[in-house]
Amino acid sequence: MEVEVLRLRPGQDLKQALWDWTRDRRPSAACLLSAVGSLDTVCLRLAGGDRQLHRQGPHEILSLSGTLCLDGLHLHLAIAAAKGQVWGGHLLEGCRVYTTAELVIGSLTDWQFQRQLDSETSYLELQSRRL
Repeated sequence: MEVEVLRLRPGQDLKQALWDWTRDRRPSAACLLSAVGSLDTVCLRLAGGDRQLHRQGPHEILSLSGTLCLDGLHLHLAIAAAKGQVWGGHLLEGCRVYTTAELVIGSLTDWQFQRQLDSETSYLELQSRRL
């Protein structure tokens, strides 16, 4: 495994930055190992459907996990607001960095990830194989 560290700056879009990294580095398979920081705009798709959550104001990143490949990103985010309320869901574009976001990404050099349409779920689901 090869590891890279990214620091995002205020105003950067979290998902777009991860897309840019994936397109630039072209990993055969990658995953998020660690993420800390804060967001001032949060956009999540909530579990079980198309409902979305949009929040403004400072939020701490509690967790960001998922897989990255050229076929797509699958990322889940948990955040906390100033009074401790916690929300989580599927990361959407529009999550903007407040002060910083420190991301540690692992490129899995012995693996290949692809996303293919799954007839059972109707989503692009992860297919993996060892190289």
